[in-house]
Amino acid sequence: METQASKFPNPLIWIAGIAIVVFCAAGTAAIMGWIPTSIGGSGERPVLGVAENPQSSPARPAVKPHAAPVRVAAAPVPAKCAECGRIESTREVVTKGEGSGIGIAGGAVVGGVVGHQVGRGTTQQVATVVGAVGGAVAGNEIEKRVKSTKSYEVTVRMDDGSSRVIHEASAPTWRTGDHVKIVDGTIRAI
Repeated sequence: METQASKFPNPLIWIAGIAIVVFCAAGTAAIMGWIPTSIGGSGERPVLGVAENPQSSPARPAVKPHAAPVRVAAAPVPAKCAECGRIESTREVVTKGEGSGIGIAGGAVVGGVVGHQVGRGTTQQVATVVGAVGGAVAGNEIEKRVKSTKSYEVTVRMDDGSSRVIHEASAPTWRTGDHVKIVDGTIRAI
């Protein structure tokens, strides 16, 4: 059996490795707040207040009798959004379907056939009737459950303090506490 001498690894492995390293570095930079538009942050906030005089030093303070006042920037006030709010709760609503008669008929036939297999004579006739009635009831319930639908009620606590309930047909991707905006009766991300 031959053994291979050291062969250079496949270039795809090198490309995948480099891509993973670059992806991890970009993710770390975003989390640490090193990328200006990322959501992470180092926790340092600029301090607003009196500006230092670059000519003054601790040994020789500069005295200016008519120094201009330093303007302190006010914290930005977030714009009020009448359609914005936070997800307060999500509730699954199951609506039972309605029977159309197909379940009753099918259940009665199947129940009657099964009931006919029991006993002889009068007992067989009673078992057939009981099986048909029981099958009709069971078939109707089965049809209702098959035709049942699920929908979701999402309660949104609006920024103005009011509460709105939005109905969605599919399972929402929102979690409790998510900040959202309601546009034309649908929930959108901000």
